[in-house]
Amino acid sequence: MFTCEDVLEKAKGEGVKFLRMQFTDTFGMLKNIAVTSDNLERVIAGQISFDSSVVDGLINSHEQDIVFLPDLSTFVVFPWRPREGAVARFICDVANCDGSPYPGCSRQVLKKVLNEANRMGFEVLVSAEVEFYLFCTDNKGNPTIDTHDRAGFCDLTPVDLGENVRRDIVLTLEDMGFEIGFSHHEVGPSQHEIALKSDNPLAIADKLVTFKFIVRTIAQRHGLHASFMPKPLNDFPGSALCLNIFLYRREGSTIFDTGQSLQVKQEVKLFTGGVLVHTRANTAITNPLINSYKRLASGHLTPTQIAWSKDSRNSVLRVVEHNRQSTMVKVRNPDPACNPYLALALIINAGLNGISEKISPPPPLTENTLQVNENLSQGARVDFLPRTLEEALRELASDQLARATLGEYIYRRFAMAKGEEWERYQAFVHPWELAEYFSFY
Repeated sequence: MFTCEDVLEKAKGEGVKFLRMQFTDTFGMLKNIAVTSDNLERVIAGQISFDSSVVDGLINSHEQDIVFLPDLSTFVVFPWRPREGAVARFICDVANCDGSPYPGCSRQVLKKVLNEANRMGFEVLVSAEVEFYLFCTDNKGNPTIDTHDRAGFCDLTPVDLGENVRRDIVLTLEDMGFEIGFSHHEVGPSQHEIALKSDNPLAIADKLVTFKFIVRTIAQRHGLHASFMPKPLNDFPGSALCLNIFLYRREGSTIFDTGQSLQVKQEVKLFTGGVLVHTRANTAITNPLINSYKRLASGHLTPTQIAWSKDSRNSVLRVVEHNRQSTMVKVRNPDPACNPYLALALIINAGLNGISEKISPPPPLTENTLQVNENLSQGARVDFLPRTLEEALRELASDQLARATLGEYIYRRFAMAKGEEWERYQAFVHPWELAEYFSFY
């Protein structure tokens, strides 16, 4: 953990000239304001103020002044910038001018949930698997929908043309302090996956917003466009953000990490039950785009069923023994367009509520979960994710735990913006409609 003195010394030693104060708005977009290194002491003291609309993600007539409180542990110098006039960043919490948490700060929402987990005696760790596509750009540098290669699952050069890009991304991430589990070409043409090793949920959320920024930056340096759009291509798989959650019981200063007790295993089951009960509502946050539901359309290996399984890729959750030491709850429906702070806050708090309320999960689904009647005959009630963003927003509106987790300030702004997004979509005549109807009507 850096101290103020550590940061000042490192910034001077690295020749830092510019500081980026980064933060995430309601919709998961990484933002920043830049100051020169002459202001470093003011930055550390939380004396940089700005307009709240940049955090809300909406411009209206009710803005107020906010201040940025840098998390010193997130200080890092960008490795791709020149040594002379180096650029560094902090990830910041957002506060009111009196120092109290700003209600629109999604990072604070996750912190509140993690404090509750700690109060209940739990330690939570999360790892992540992130998928994205690389597309070619035109002669003006604008993105196209032409994929960079035609490779498939785990292919390598010369078929995988993105291998050098992926290597540069991984090396840059490691220079930024990331621990990478693995990377490979995914099923779609020019689709890639990089896995982040487990860390505390706040650190993982920080890494995920940084990850997208780094991937797009390095791709651009290779003349490519990296897309985290959930379903950019009609005939190929969408991109997922799998969140792998590990729950441990803390007893004093000891965490059960060398083989879980029966109590912990039972709590993991209740955690699973809580996540499943609130999955439909949480989908508005974990899958926040109209396009998200094109990826979640029912099909092969698509996590559409609100259920858990040890084997099935069609269930939202997979619950598996991890290295025979702990149980991993793999949440498979989120996509990389989500705000990871809010997504993790909702998922973890739903699980904690499952433990508090003793919500037992239904029986696991069989491997062939597309055979719904087979699962029903075994006593499992099979429910499905919302089919559209509009349906997901209705579910979110009626789920009191989800709304309380987000706080009404964030909930109302998110719901208003996404409701307007849905109405714009509904009012627009799409190319599919012209191709389907225009010649006949």
